[in-house]
Amino acid sequence: MEIIIQPSAEQASLLVAQMIAARIRRKPQLVMGLASGNTPRRLYRELARLHAEEGLDFARSTTFNLDEYMGVEENHPGSLRFFMEENLFQRVNLDRSRIFIPDGNAPNIEAACEAYEYSIRKAGGIDVQILGVGVEGHIGFNEPSSSLASRTRIKTLTDRTRRENAVSFGGLSEVPHHVVTMGIGTIMEAREIFVLAFGKKKASSIAQMVEGAVSAIVPASALQFHPRTRVFLDEEAASELKRKDYYRWVYDNKPLKERDFR
Repeated sequence: MEIIIQPSAEQASLLVAQMIAARIRRKPQLVMGLASGNTPRRLYRELARLHAEEGLDFARSTTFNLDEYMGVEENHPGSLRFFMEENLFQRVNLDRSRIFIPDGNAPNIEAACEAYEYSIRKAGGIDVQILGVGVEGHIGFNEPSSSLASRTRIKTLTDRTRRENAVSFGGLSEVPHHVVTMGIGTIMEAREIFVLAFGKKKASSIAQMVEGAVSAIVPASALQFHPRTRVFLDEEAASELKRKDYYRWVYDNKPLKERDFR
């Protein structure tokens, strides 16, 4: 796990966008796993700018989103598809047939989850997975106690997660209790993982993820076992890391060729 601390969320997001753009240019058929929520907004804005101003071509790329609420129509402002449309899909030239999001309204959710896993395998697996980290250390909607071997499935949200997402639904009472989410086992099969976390409220979960024990109570800690995970933080999110000075030194002193922008 490589820890990359940047002065601000904006600078960290721009760095991740550069890395993703480099991978798309190298492999136009890149398969990306995408997260929703406030954390990746800046990243998606920069990817859209790169498309509009520098010709970054998404036409052959494929995307798989981490999760979706159950029982929410896709055009609802709180749906994660709505978020993706507003922040990325309508701003770049992705082929609509190559966009995949879990179906929270499928008549047979279990079958839909199995089909989602199959679609990922059929696409050749996920090359680059984008993740945020929840305040309780969850990735996707894999809440504390989620199996570290889990696959795409239904999960029940904690009250804290529902409160965090209430603004998108106009109040806590309207937030669904259930979601469909990629499992931790699914996420861990991505070839490369970029984790983004910004702000003081993420500092505790980041410290547990990076420097704590691997535990289902902190689902993101499973990423310690992934061979190619990079964690991009602003100063506030890094504030509770005991070895943050070492992480800075390692990144600042890497040979330029190993910073992997290409």
